[in-house]
Amino acid sequence: MAAHLKKRVYEEFSKVVQIPHEEAPAKKLRLSKPSKSAALHIDLCKATNSTDALQYLLQFARKPVEAESVEGVVRILLEHYYKETDNSVRLKIASLLGLLSKTQGFSPDCIVDDAINTLSNEKSHQVLAQLLDTLLVIGTQLPESPAVRQRLIEMACKHLSDTYFGVRIKCLQLLGCLGMVDSPLNKDMKQFPKMDVQSIISDYFGDQDPRVRTAAIKAMLQLHERGMKIHQIIYDQACRLLSDDYEQVRSAAVQMVWVLSQLYPESIVPIPSSNEEIRLVDDAFGKISHMVSDGSWMVRVQAAKTLGSMLQVSPHFLEQTLDKKLMSDLRRKRTAHERAKELFTSGEFSSGRKWADDAPKEKLDTNTVNLIASGACGAFVHGLEDEMFEVRIAAVEALCKLARSSPSFAEKCLDFLVDMFNDEIEEVRLQSIHVLREISMHITLREDQLDTVLAVLEDSSRDIREALHELLCYTNVSTKECIQLALLELLKNLNKYPTDRNSVWKCLKFVGSRHPTLVLPLVSELLSTHPYFDTPEPDMDDPAYIAVLVLVFNAAKSCPTMPALFSDHTFRHYAYLRDSLSHLVPPLRLPGRKQVYGLDSVDSGSGSGSVESAQLFLQQSLNRVSTIQNLEAPGAQDLLDFTIRDLQRLGELQTELAGAADFCATYLRCQLLLMKALQEKLWNMAVPLCLKQNVTATAAAQQILEETYKLEFLYSGLENRHVATIHHVRLQAKALQLVLSARTRQGLDPLISSCEKFLQDVESFQRLFLTELPHLQDSFVDKLLELMPRLSSCKPVELVKILQTTLRQSGLLQLKLPEQIHRATATIIEPTGESDNPLRFTSGLVVALDIDATLEHVQDPQNSVKVQVLYPDGQSHVIHPKPGDFRKPGPDRHRLITQVYLSHTAWTGQDGARASTASRHLRPPSREPFRFSKPVKVYIMPKPARR
Repeated sequence: MAAHLKKRVYEEFSKVVQIPHEEAPAKKLRLSKPSKSAALHIDLCKATNSTDALQYLLQFARKPVEAESVEGVVRILLEHYYKETDNSVRLKIASLLGLLSKTQGFSPDCIVDDAINTLSNEKSHQVLAQLLDTLLVIGTQLPESPAVRQRLIEMACKHLSDTYFGVRIKCLQLLGCLGMVDSPLNKDMKQFPKMDVQSIISDYFGDQDPRVRTAAIKAMLQLHERGMKIHQIIYDQACRLLSDDYEQVRSAAVQMVWVLSQLYPESIVPIPSSNEEIRLVDDAFGKISHMVSDGSWMVRVQAAKTLGSMLQVSPHFLEQTLDKKLMSDLRRKRTAHERAKELFTSGEFSSGRKWADDAPKEKLDTNTVNLIASGACGAFVHGLEDEMFEVRIAAVEALCKLARSSPSFAEKCLDFLVDMFNDEIEEVRLQSIHVLREISMHITLREDQLDTVLAVLEDSSRDIREALHELLCYTNVSTKECIQLALLELLKNLNKYPTDRNSVWKCLKFVGSRHPTLVLPLVSELLSTHPYFDTPEPDMDDPAYIAVLVLVFNAAKSCPTMPALFSDHTFRHYAYLRDSLSHLVPPLRLPGRKQVYGLDSVDSGSGSGSVESAQLFLQQSLNRVSTIQNLEAPGAQDLLDFTIRDLQRLGELQTELAGAADFCATYLRCQLLLMKALQEKLWNMAVPLCLKQNVTATAAAQQILEETYKLEFLYSGLENRHVATIHHVRLQAKALQLVLSARTRQGLDPLISSCEKFLQDVESFQRLFLTELPHLQDSFVDKLLELMPRLSSCKPVELVKILQTTLRQSGLLQLKLPEQIHRATATIIEPTGESDNPLRFTSGLVVALDIDATLEHVQDPQNSVKVQVLYPDGQSHVIHPKPGDFRKPGPDRHRLITQVYLSHTAWTGQDGARASTASRHLRPPSREPFRFSKPVKVYIMPKPARR
């Protein structure tokens, strides 16, 4: 009670005299995470039996462990490991040790000794194998510690004699992954005195367990991948394993034989049962060829694929793979005395029924036949006739690789590849067509071969037909009858499948340009012209007639005498097609007809000189723009306007430089917008007096951002310097947005947040493009980085003023001319948008619309391309095509063939019956997706449901 009164008196007294209180010192709090090792120790102590302990370990394995806690957890696990008697628990602990060793930021060198000590007293073979696997993980995490690797190799050698196959497999994996490449094993090891890793591993090629034999071969292959040169003495052992009873061993042996054939291709090896010798690569080729007839289809696939990479094999061995007959010149030759003695001892006598049947037959001994003959003999014939389509595809691909490096072999395998066009599996037929296209530069099709090829045009698969059109674009034929046959079959294809129209026209374009001299004698027949009589003018709406004209006009480009055979209406049709289908009809030199028909009198788009001059003009345009710093604002803007116009026109005239010209024009347009937004009168006026100009500048900044995202994501082939330049312009646009928002927006909190975000963007730019900063001297970002310490500490209003001044003082950053750059484009082929007949369907239900589009220079189209449907009432649907809807008919070109399903409620007016489709690119971060194809209008008419 007294104490309470004393406290009250003290409080009242302090109020009167106001005695100042002393501030209590602040206590520092230390936040720490709970120890994982302590929690694990508590859980394991609570376990009453091995089942509980195993359950706790399984729960612990699902939780992440920080790098600083790993060592403590490992100590607890090892402590429990030595106490535990149950094998399953010790096995799980051993597994956890390996898992923890992979923790990011943890170096397992501190637990190597403990992990090795666990091996000494372990009796369970399964646990021992798991411990060795943990040591393998530790060894791969410590590549810079030769001492640790040497100890682990010694432990592997020590347990190689274990009776359990799993232990031997793990030991071989250790030797393969950690074996020293440059130094032999420790000489103190009594078990393997003076033996290197390869010798030890090769001893287990003959292990009684096939899994160990497979592991031994794979360990040797691992040594090869790590840079150790495999000894040639291994070759004989690997060849014997090709006849192993187990397919896994034979499969690994095929890889081993191939590796040695690439390491020692010119080494000479003896032929068994013969005094002859042969190159090792030829011998290996024969042995692997023999595996194409293996009992396991997986081995046959691997053998066929491997043959395709053996490009150093001798031509006569290579050609033997297409012939089932044994090569007589590869047999071991015997002397005349040996043959006479064999005939005498054969003991055959004449029956008198046939002439000279008393001559004893020479028996063929398998030991006297060279293995290369029986191995390579007909290898690809067997592969192409295999019952498994995977083997046939592998054989076709191998033929392609070998034929590309050997024109003579390409001619010999042509008939076999053409025969594969009739395969029952579509994938095999398609692969055969692609392969023939890849080797088309080495071959010329005969009429009988072309007849077999063209039969594929009857195939119901659109992919097959279009692949064949692509093949004909790059294939040479031998006679004018072949041209007639190809044209006839393509016109049949066009009549049966009208949707193939564009593909057929494109095919005939290349056929005509490749065979002008063969088309010339057919012109009168193809155009139905007569030297004395006028013939009726064909219908220009007929796709077949357009196809013939495309063939003839492209042949006429390289044949100046051909236009003399044209009739008057042919010239008119040329003028029409030159305007409507300029991508299919080339410009022709037709002297004297320019004034009458408006035809091109010069070939403006051909020749390397025109490309070089256009590239020079592009470079000069960029150099001219670099002088913009010396001009006043009106003159600088005019110069940019003229240069942008010139670059756009250059891209239209020179398709090879269209991507580069368009890229440069878009970049300069961004600079022009920035220059107009920063003009003098906008910043010298009071804010209320320039609201309209502020709106214009804000729209310009937003447009610049959109253009920079297009520059970054719609062009392929950009260098890091170009990306840095794009990000630099984007940073300027963001700075402009920040300045404009500070002039018009009220409130300090949003401004602080915007300033912090902008400074983060500057730091991110510096981090991403550190190597490009020397090329950005005196640029906007270079000045910002110099002022960065001041910007980080100043107030938002001051920061805005600094940005405004820096923006207006920074000049144009010169763009380096991009070398190989292309713009991603998409062209919707179907629907054409030409039909006025609407698609009718019941409202609320769906109607399928076929979409066929060609994509050029689009990276990863399966993930980046969508189809958007816009309805007249403002609704928008985005459809994600399936990966299987994309085809790749050529490099940097994809084909999208899919269906979109349209649905809508009933409409009452005619204006509502329109929809548009457009392919769109994957959106960049936090941006709207880009439309990179022209939209196509399709009329639809949803009808009300009947009641």
